[in-house]
Amino acid sequence: MSYVREPVLQPVAIESLRPTQITVGMREVDEKRKRLRAHKPRKIGEFIGRHMIPVVLGPKECHYIIDHHHLSLALHKEGLRDVLVTVVLNLSRLEPEEFWSVLDHKNLAYPFDPQGRRRDFADIPKSVTLLKDDPFRSLAGELRRSGGFAKDTTPFSEFLWADFFRRRIKRKTVEANFAAAMEQALRLARSEDAEYLPGWCGPKPDG
Repeated sequence: MSYVREPVLQPVAIESLRPTQITVGMREVDEKRKRLRAHKPRKIGEFIGRHMIPVVLGPKECHYIIDHHHLSLALHKEGLRDVLVTVVLNLSRLEPEEFWSVLDHKNLAYPFDPQGRRRDFADIPKSVTLLKDDPFRSLAGELRRSGGFAKDTTPFSEFLWADFFRRRIKRKTVEANFAAAMEQALRLARSEDAEYLPGWCGPKPDG
């Protein structure tokens, strides 16, 4: 399904952006911060203009992010106050319960906590600045960038990979020895156990 995107030319405060998920990979946020620092100060405005944040307009006219959670948080941590947003869907007339039901059915929300457990929509943070860390999401993101699996249009595909690794790699390994966790993740990603996941690039059987 395609949505009409309406740019909001007035800046929107990053702190006011409402997430549609509970977690991000903080390691990935830190990597984005490093890349942002590589931009010259006068070029940051151009960068923000090219990376408008897609949002759904929700109850009380709040802006709910449906992508670029990591970038939004990285920009905030780097001291930027505002971003430009693109409204892809206006659901501001809905009551909160119906609003979240619509997002859920459209695969625009992911209410899973750092342990991979589904939670109530009320548990989703009220600001992008309050997102929690899921180290397995960082592992999945780094693996995709390294060619472990292909970029895919399946909603929340990297979270699906994160949950796959969560069940097979010790969290302590990811947090204490990320390189070792990456080696394990690459082996797992190429195995037939991961064949059902979006973007799987494992060996195809002969015949």
